[in-house]
Amino acid sequence: MTTGNILVTGGSGFVGGGLLRNLARSGKYSSIAALRNKLADLPPSVRTFELAGLTPDVDWRPALIDVEVVVHAAARVHVMNEEATDPMAAFRLVNVEATLNLARQAADAGVRRFIFISSIKVNGEGTEPGAAFTADDLPAPVDPYGVSKFEAEMGLRYLAESVPMEIVIIRPVLVYGPGVKANFLNMIRWLQRGLPLPLGAIDNKRSLVSLDNLIDLIVTCFDHPLAANQTFLVSDGEDVSTTQLLCKIGRALGQRVFLLPVPVGLMSCVARLLGKGAIAQRLFGSLQVDIEKNKRLLGWTPPVTLDRGLSAAVQPFLESRKR
Repeated sequence: MTTGNILVTGGSGFVGGGLLRNLARSGKYSSIAALRNKLADLPPSVRTFELAGLTPDVDWRPALIDVEVVVHAAARVHVMNEEATDPMAAFRLVNVEATLNLARQAADAGVRRFIFISSIKVNGEGTEPGAAFTADDLPAPVDPYGVSKFEAEMGLRYLAESVPMEIVIIRPVLVYGPGVKANFLNMIRWLQRGLPLPLGAIDNKRSLVSLDNLIDLIVTCFDHPLAANQTFLVSDGEDVSTTQLLCKIGRALGQRVFLLPVPVGLMSCVARLLGKGAIAQRLFGSLQVDIEKNKRLLGWTPPVTLDRGLSAAVQPFLESRKR
Protein backbone atom coordinates (compact mmCIF):
# COMPACT_ATOMS: atom_id res chain seq x y z
CA MET A 1 0.00 0.00 0.00
CA THR A 2 1.36 3.41 -1.00
CA THR A 3 2.18 5.44 2.11
CA GLY A 4 4.16 8.36 0.64
CA ASN A 5 2.98 11.36 -1.32
CA ILE A 6 1.50 11.21 -4.82
CA LEU A 7 2.71 13.94 -7.19
CA VAL A 8 0.30 14.62 -10.07
CA THR A 9 1.36 16.88 -12.92
CA GLY A 10 -1.27 18.68 -14.96
CA GLY A 11 -3.19 19.33 -11.75
CA SER A 12 -5.44 21.92 -13.38
CA GLY A 13 -6.21 19.66 -16.35
CA PHE A 14 -9.10 17.32 -17.04
CA VAL A 15 -7.33 14.07 -16.11
CA GLY A 16 -4.89 15.40 -13.51
CA GLY A 17 -7.54 17.47 -11.73
CA GLY A 18 -10.00 14.60 -11.78
CA LEU A 19 -7.42 12.26 -10.27
CA LEU A 20 -6.52 14.72 -7.51
CA ARG A 21 -10.17 15.23 -6.54
CA ASN A 22 -10.65 11.46 -6.45
CA LEU A 23 -7.61 10.98 -4.21
CA ALA A 24 -8.80 13.71 -1.86
CA ARG A 25 -12.26 12.12 -1.57
CA SER A 26 -10.77 8.71 -0.81
CA GLY A 27 -8.70 10.09 2.07
CA LYS A 28 -6.13 7.33 1.47
CA TYR A 29 -3.41 9.43 -0.14
CA SER A 30 -1.52 12.66 0.43
CA SER A 31 -1.29 14.39 -2.93
CA ILE A 32 0.63 17.26 -4.50
CA ALA A 33 -0.58 19.03 -7.64
CA ALA A 34 1.97 20.44 -10.08
CA LEU A 35 0.18 23.14 -12.03
CA ARG A 36 0.38 26.52 -13.73
CA ASN A 37 -3.17 27.67 -13.01
CA LYS A 38 -3.32 29.05 -9.48
CA LEU A 39 -7.12 29.12 -9.69
CA ALA A 40 -7.48 25.37 -10.25
CA ASP A 41 -10.58 23.96 -8.54
CA LEU A 42 -8.89 21.51 -6.17
CA PRO A 43 -9.73 20.37 -2.62
CA PRO A 44 -7.92 22.28 0.15
CA SER A 45 -6.13 19.10 1.24
CA VAL A 46 -4.18 19.02 -2.04
CA ARG A 47 -0.84 20.79 -1.79
CA THR A 48 0.37 22.66 -4.86
CA PHE A 49 3.67 23.11 -6.65
CA GLU A 50 3.41 26.02 -9.07
CA LEU A 51 5.54 26.20 -12.20
CA ALA A 52 5.74 28.67 -15.04
CA GLY A 53 5.56 25.97 -17.67
CA LEU A 54 6.44 22.37 -18.46
CA THR A 55 10.00 22.87 -19.70
CA PRO A 56 13.18 20.76 -19.58
CA ASP A 57 14.79 23.08 -17.00
CA VAL A 58 12.19 22.85 -14.19
CA ASP A 59 13.73 22.07 -10.80
CA TRP A 60 11.34 19.45 -9.41
CA ARG A 61 13.28 18.71 -6.22
CA PRO A 62 11.03 20.71 -3.85
CA ALA A 63 7.96 18.86 -5.17
CA LEU A 64 9.56 15.40 -4.97
CA ILE A 65 10.32 15.33 -1.26
CA ASP A 66 8.84 12.12 0.23
CA VAL A 67 7.02 11.36 -3.04
CA GLU A 68 6.46 7.66 -3.70
CA VAL A 69 4.49 7.79 -6.95
CA VAL A 70 4.51 10.36 -9.77
CA VAL A 71 1.57 10.49 -12.18
CA HIS A 72 2.68 12.54 -15.18
CA ALA A 73 -0.52 13.74 -16.85
CA ALA A 74 0.71 17.14 -18.07
CA ALA A 75 1.52 17.43 -21.77
CA ARG A 76 1.42 19.58 -24.85
CA VAL A 77 -1.82 18.20 -26.22
CA HIS A 78 -2.96 17.52 -29.75
CA VAL A 79 -4.59 20.61 -31.29
CA MET A 80 -6.65 20.99 -34.45
CA ASN A 81 -5.32 24.45 -35.36
CA GLU A 82 -1.56 24.30 -34.79
CA GLU A 83 0.16 27.67 -34.47
CA ALA A 84 3.78 26.63 -33.82
CA THR A 85 6.14 27.12 -36.76
CA ASP A 86 7.83 23.80 -35.93
CA PRO A 87 5.17 21.61 -34.27
CA MET A 88 7.46 18.61 -33.90
CA ALA A 89 10.06 20.62 -31.99
CA ALA A 90 7.35 22.15 -29.78
CA PHE A 91 5.89 18.74 -28.92
CA ARG A 92 9.32 17.23 -28.26
CA LEU A 93 10.32 20.07 -25.93
CA VAL A 94 7.35 19.46 -23.63
CA ASN A 95 6.35 15.85 -24.12
CA VAL A 96 9.82 14.32 -24.41
CA GLU A 97 12.53 16.53 -22.92
CA ALA A 98 10.45 17.93 -20.05
CA THR A 99 9.05 14.47 -19.26
CA LEU A 100 12.50 12.88 -19.09
CA ASN A 101 13.80 15.76 -16.97
CA LEU A 102 11.05 15.06 -14.42
CA ALA A 103 11.64 11.31 -14.57
CA ARG A 104 15.39 11.62 -13.96
CA GLN A 105 14.83 13.89 -10.97
CA ALA A 106 12.13 11.55 -9.67
CA ALA A 107 14.53 8.62 -9.84
CA ASP A 108 17.23 10.64 -8.06
CA ALA A 109 14.68 11.54 -5.34
CA GLY A 110 13.87 7.89 -4.70
CA VAL A 111 10.41 7.80 -6.30
CA ARG A 112 9.24 4.19 -6.45
CA ARG A 113 6.95 4.33 -9.49
CA PHE A 114 6.47 6.77 -12.39
CA ILE A 115 3.11 6.51 -14.17
CA PHE A 116 3.14 8.15 -17.59
CA ILE A 117 -0.20 9.09 -19.18
CA SER A 118 0.57 8.60 -22.84
CA SER A 119 -1.92 8.36 -25.73
CA ILE A 120 -3.52 5.76 -27.98
CA LYS A 121 -2.04 7.82 -30.82
CA VAL A 122 1.20 5.96 -30.11
CA ASN A 123 -0.51 2.88 -31.56
CA GLY A 124 -1.86 4.77 -34.57
CA GLU A 125 -4.81 6.74 -35.86
CA GLY A 126 -7.35 4.00 -36.42
CA THR A 127 -8.23 0.33 -36.75
CA GLU A 128 -10.31 -1.82 -39.00
CA PRO A 129 -13.64 -2.76 -37.34
CA GLY A 130 -13.06 -5.79 -35.13
CA ALA A 131 -9.24 -5.47 -35.26
CA ALA A 132 -8.43 -3.73 -31.99
CA PHE A 133 -5.08 -2.29 -30.93
CA THR A 134 -3.27 -4.15 -28.16
CA ALA A 135 -0.67 -2.86 -25.72
CA ASP A 136 2.01 -5.04 -27.32
CA ASP A 137 1.43 -3.96 -30.94
CA LEU A 138 4.28 -2.26 -32.76
CA PRO A 139 3.74 1.50 -32.33
CA ALA A 140 2.77 3.45 -35.43
CA PRO A 141 2.31 7.12 -34.44
CA VAL A 142 1.51 9.50 -37.27
CA ASP A 143 1.28 13.10 -36.06
CA PRO A 144 3.79 15.10 -33.95
CA TYR A 145 1.76 14.57 -30.79
CA GLY A 146 1.73 10.79 -31.16
CA VAL A 147 5.40 10.69 -32.16
CA SER A 148 6.41 12.79 -29.15
CA LYS A 149 4.47 10.54 -26.78
CA PHE A 150 6.16 7.47 -28.27
CA GLU A 151 9.60 9.04 -27.96
CA ALA A 152 8.86 9.86 -24.31
CA GLU A 153 7.85 6.24 -23.72
CA MET A 154 11.12 5.01 -25.25
CA GLY A 155 13.12 7.43 -23.13
CA LEU A 156 11.36 6.29 -19.96
CA ARG A 157 11.96 2.62 -20.76
CA TYR A 158 15.64 3.33 -21.35
CA LEU A 159 15.86 5.20 -18.05
CA ALA A 160 14.20 2.33 -16.20
CA GLU A 161 17.04 0.03 -17.25
CA SER A 162 19.52 1.96 -15.11
CA VAL A 163 17.48 3.11 -12.08
CA PRO A 164 15.35 1.28 -9.49
CA MET A 165 12.28 3.42 -10.29
CA GLU A 166 9.51 1.47 -12.02
CA ILE A 167 7.74 2.83 -15.09
CA VAL A 168 4.06 2.31 -15.96
CA ILE A 169 2.71 3.59 -19.28
CA ILE A 170 -1.03 4.08 -19.80
CA ARG A 171 -2.41 4.93 -23.24
CA PRO A 172 -6.01 6.18 -22.97
CA VAL A 173 -8.45 6.46 -25.84
CA LEU A 174 -10.78 9.49 -25.89
CA VAL A 175 -11.51 10.41 -22.26
CA TYR A 176 -14.91 11.82 -21.33
CA GLY A 177 -16.63 12.86 -18.14
CA PRO A 178 -17.95 15.93 -16.31
CA GLY A 179 -16.08 18.96 -17.60
CA VAL A 180 -15.07 17.33 -20.89
CA LYS A 181 -14.19 19.71 -23.71
CA ALA A 182 -13.30 19.63 -27.41
CA ASN A 183 -15.14 17.28 -29.78
CA PHE A 184 -17.08 15.41 -27.09
CA LEU A 185 -18.42 18.67 -25.70
CA ASN A 186 -19.45 19.69 -29.21
CA MET A 187 -21.45 16.47 -29.61
CA ILE A 188 -23.33 17.14 -26.38
CA ARG A 189 -24.12 20.69 -27.51
CA TRP A 190 -25.34 19.49 -30.93
CA LEU A 191 -27.76 17.10 -29.29
CA GLN A 192 -28.90 19.58 -26.66
CA ARG A 193 -30.01 21.95 -29.42
CA GLY A 194 -32.25 19.24 -30.86
CA LEU A 195 -31.09 19.89 -34.44
CA PRO A 196 -31.14 17.14 -37.10
CA LEU A 197 -27.68 15.69 -37.69
CA PRO A 198 -26.55 13.75 -40.81
CA LEU A 199 -24.95 11.04 -38.67
CA GLY A 200 -27.52 8.27 -38.63
CA ALA A 201 -25.77 5.69 -40.83
CA ILE A 202 -22.25 5.40 -39.36
CA ASP A 203 -21.21 1.78 -38.86
CA ASN A 204 -17.79 2.27 -37.26
CA LYS A 205 -16.52 1.07 -33.87
CA ARG A 206 -14.85 3.35 -31.32
CA SER A 207 -13.50 2.73 -27.84
CA LEU A 208 -13.90 5.44 -25.22
CA VAL A 209 -12.97 5.67 -21.56
CA SER A 210 -14.76 7.52 -18.79
CA LEU A 211 -12.62 9.65 -16.52
CA ASP A 212 -13.70 7.45 -13.58
CA ASN A 213 -12.45 4.30 -15.30
CA LEU A 214 -9.14 5.89 -16.26
CA ILE A 215 -8.61 7.10 -12.69
CA ASP A 216 -9.44 3.65 -11.33
CA LEU A 217 -6.76 2.07 -13.51
CA ILE A 218 -4.20 4.74 -12.53
CA VAL A 219 -4.85 4.13 -8.83
CA THR A 220 -4.63 0.35 -9.39
CA CYS A 221 -1.17 0.93 -10.89
CA PHE A 222 0.06 2.77 -7.77
CA ASP A 223 0.81 -0.53 -6.04
CA HIS A 224 0.07 -3.54 -8.19
CA PRO A 225 3.35 -5.48 -8.47
CA LEU A 226 2.58 -6.76 -11.98
CA ALA A 227 2.08 -3.22 -13.33
CA ALA A 228 5.80 -2.46 -13.04
CA ASN A 229 7.43 -1.60 -16.38
CA GLN A 230 4.28 -2.46 -18.33
CA THR A 231 2.18 -0.65 -20.93
CA PHE A 232 -1.61 -0.67 -20.73
CA LEU A 233 -4.38 0.51 -23.03
CA VAL A 234 -7.56 1.61 -21.32
CA SER A 235 -11.22 1.87 -22.34
CA ASP A 236 -14.71 1.25 -20.99
CA GLY A 237 -14.67 -2.16 -22.64
CA GLU A 238 -17.78 -1.28 -24.69
CA ASP A 239 -17.21 -0.21 -28.29
CA VAL A 240 -19.90 1.76 -30.12
CA SER A 241 -20.46 3.45 -33.45
CA THR A 242 -20.71 7.22 -33.64
CA THR A 243 -24.42 6.81 -34.34
CA GLN A 244 -24.88 4.60 -31.26
CA LEU A 245 -22.86 7.02 -29.13
CA LEU A 246 -25.04 9.97 -30.15
CA CYS A 247 -28.18 7.99 -29.32
CA LYS A 248 -26.77 7.08 -25.89
CA ILE A 249 -25.81 10.69 -25.15
CA GLY A 250 -29.28 11.78 -26.22
CA ARG A 251 -30.88 9.30 -23.82
CA ALA A 252 -28.63 10.50 -21.00
CA LEU A 253 -29.74 14.07 -21.75
CA GLY A 254 -33.39 13.06 -21.98
CA GLN A 255 -33.27 14.61 -25.44
CA ARG A 256 -34.94 13.34 -28.57
CA VAL A 257 -32.26 12.67 -31.21
CA PHE A 258 -32.75 13.40 -34.93
CA LEU A 259 -30.15 11.51 -36.97
CA LEU A 260 -30.45 11.48 -40.75
CA PRO A 261 -29.00 8.42 -42.58
CA VAL A 262 -26.70 10.33 -44.95
CA PRO A 263 -24.14 8.01 -46.67
CA VAL A 264 -20.73 8.13 -44.99
CA GLY A 265 -18.91 8.16 -48.35
CA LEU A 266 -20.67 11.37 -49.33
CA MET A 267 -19.95 13.06 -46.02
CA SER A 268 -16.29 11.97 -46.11
CA CYS A 269 -15.90 13.44 -49.59
CA VAL A 270 -17.43 16.75 -48.54
CA ALA A 271 -15.28 16.85 -45.39
CA ARG A 272 -12.08 16.36 -47.40
CA LEU A 273 -13.08 19.10 -49.84
CA LEU A 274 -13.61 21.44 -46.89
CA GLY A 275 -10.26 20.52 -45.34
CA LYS A 276 -11.94 18.67 -42.45
CA GLY A 277 -10.47 15.24 -43.07
CA ALA A 278 -9.21 14.87 -39.49
CA ILE A 279 -12.69 15.53 -38.08
CA ALA A 280 -14.17 13.06 -40.57
CA GLN A 281 -11.73 10.39 -39.38
CA ARG A 282 -12.89 10.86 -35.79
CA LEU A 283 -16.57 10.72 -36.72
CA PHE A 284 -16.52 7.96 -39.34
CA GLY A 285 -13.37 5.91 -38.68
CA SER A 286 -12.89 3.06 -36.22
CA LEU A 287 -10.51 2.95 -33.28
CA GLN A 288 -10.80 0.01 -30.92
CA VAL A 289 -8.53 -1.18 -28.12
CA ASP A 290 -8.19 -4.54 -26.41
CA ILE A 291 -7.92 -4.35 -22.59
CA GLU A 292 -7.52 -8.07 -21.93
CA LYS A 293 -3.96 -7.46 -20.71
CA ASN A 294 -5.33 -5.29 -17.90
CA LYS A 295 -7.70 -8.08 -16.86
CA ARG A 296 -5.05 -10.79 -17.13
CA LEU A 297 -2.18 -9.02 -15.32
CA LEU A 298 -3.99 -6.71 -12.92
CA GLY A 299 -7.39 -8.31 -12.49
CA TRP A 300 -8.74 -4.93 -13.60
CA THR A 301 -12.07 -4.44 -15.32
CA PRO A 302 -13.78 -1.06 -15.85
CA PRO A 303 -15.98 -0.39 -12.79
CA VAL A 304 -18.18 2.13 -14.64
CA THR A 305 -20.32 1.18 -17.64
CA LEU A 306 -20.48 3.35 -20.72
CA ASP A 307 -24.07 4.38 -19.96
CA ARG A 308 -23.20 5.38 -16.39
CA GLY A 309 -20.17 7.28 -17.61
CA LEU A 310 -22.23 9.19 -20.16
CA SER A 311 -24.85 10.02 -17.52
CA ALA A 312 -22.12 11.54 -15.35
CA ALA A 313 -20.68 13.45 -18.30
CA VAL A 314 -23.96 15.18 -19.15
CA GLN A 315 -24.95 15.89 -15.55
CA PRO A 316 -23.61 19.48 -15.64
CA PHE A 317 -25.84 20.16 -18.66
CA LEU A 318 -28.90 18.73 -16.93
CA GLU A 319 -28.20 20.85 -13.87
CA SER A 320 -27.82 24.00 -15.99
CA ARG A 321 -31.36 23.46 -17.33
CA LYS A 322 -32.74 23.74 -13.79
CA ARG A 323 -31.24 27.17 -13.17
